[in-house]
Amino acid sequence: MPEKPKVFILFPDGVGLRNFAFTQFKELGEAQGFDITYWNNTVFDLEQQLGYKELKITSTKIHKKTPVLNHARKRVELSLSRKRTHDNVYSTYRFPLRWNNLKNAVKSAVVKYHETFSATASGWQRLMDAMNAAERSTARYQEVKRQLEEHRPDLVFCTTQRATQAIAPILAAKDLGIKTACWIYSWDNLPKGMTTVETDYYFVWSDLMKAQVLEYYPKTREEQIFVTGTPQFEPHYDGSLLLSRKRFCEQHGLQEQTRYLCFSGDDETTSPLDQYYLEDTAIAVRKLREEGQDVAIIYRKVPIDFSGRYDAVLKEYEDVITAIDPLWKPMGNQWNQVMPTKEDFALLVNTCYHSELVVNICSSMVFDFVIHDKPTMYPNYEQPQLKKGIRDIGQNYKYVHFRSMPDYNTSVTWAMNKQEIYDGIKGLLNGSLNPVPVTKTWYGVVNKPEQPQDASKRIWEGIKEVL
Repeated sequence: MPEKPKVFILFPDGVGLRNFAFTQFKELGEAQGFDITYWNNTVFDLEQQLGYKELKITSTKIHKKTPVLNHARKRVELSLSRKRTHDNVYSTYRFPLRWNNLKNAVKSAVVKYHETFSATASGWQRLMDAMNAAERSTARYQEVKRQLEEHRPDLVFCTTQRATQAIAPILAAKDLGIKTACWIYSWDNLPKGMTTVETDYYFVWSDLMKAQVLEYYPKTREEQIFVTGTPQFEPHYDGSLLLSRKRFCEQHGLQEQTRYLCFSGDDETTSPLDQYYLEDTAIAVRKLREEGQDVAIIYRKVPIDFSGRYDAVLKEYEDVITAIDPLWKPMGNQWNQVMPTKEDFALLVNTCYHSELVVNICSSMVFDFVIHDKPTMYPNYEQPQLKKGIRDIGQNYKYVHFRSMPDYNTSVTWAMNKQEIYDGIKGLLNGSLNPVPVTKTWYGVVNKPEQPQDASKRIWEGIKEVL
């Protein structure tokens, strides 16, 4: 009997857990005859928590040059995109350089030098080569190479292209002649220059993302790319996760007869004044209640926000806002050590299902809700608290991934001022506004439109083809 093909699923960080540990991904792979080991670089214990076969990477120290070279590589990529397209949107993806002390000033000077003098295809390649050479010189590289020599998988499948922690494992696999593949993690990552590793194959959400891989990484060939859809949305198609209205309301102290809208919070980088948009939404809901409508807000924070910036608003408007926190667990002191849980998938599914709509600043939550035929409102106006050094949210909507909208004006309901928060909620609740049909078309652009619930299955079919 031939041996089962061995696949290592690499978690360089925790972002891949949702897609590849908490869905049916593993079970589907085993049903197709694969021997699966989770190659785990995170603090999450997959063996203890889920009973999955795992191999821990104990050395997590990357080379000290790697973050600087990677930052320079990203800026060079953005510069190349700007030159090629004559589109200034790529400049807005850059994070400000820091000059506040000698160490940061030296790092920033190196990045600035490369952005100015290495902004060519060959300059980009030199930075990649330098970063790879640095990682190959580390004890971490030696550890992961030894692990691969011992276990000899047929393929290493990396669950995100963004992490510098992925570089050494992918290089070690390549150096040993082991095939490598990479999942492009998010719908906005490719235009932002967030691809840190080069692999033999790439798995993407959509035909749009495939075209972007070929555009931004011209060395890549079409046959290296598999379009599969994303496992991220698969739980929404699992009817067994749904709770009755009565049970959901009992669990979270809600009223069965009340119509709830969800305010889905955002991170501080994307929406630094997010708490004030929540307040504007609460003011609009109070007004609707005064008019006799039984409506209230479920507030779901972004899982990595522990800033306390919403606390005053939650206290002031506790008559109309109920907070239902995501079921993520802090497993360290860093933001990237806050890990998702399988239980949170069910909570998210039920929050979408039992809400009438979502108010959110520019996230992919629009797609989670439209799967349940629920509309989205995007606020797009400045807050009076905006001052120099605080990012205006309007910048977000100019990003390349929002150009995937079939129609910018009707793919969501826009609130271009505070009054339109009230108007929009009222119109969405009474049915006079309904962006859902256009939002569904948009969802079919950014995700594989046919059988979106079968993304994991298609990934395994792609892996089988690779092998």
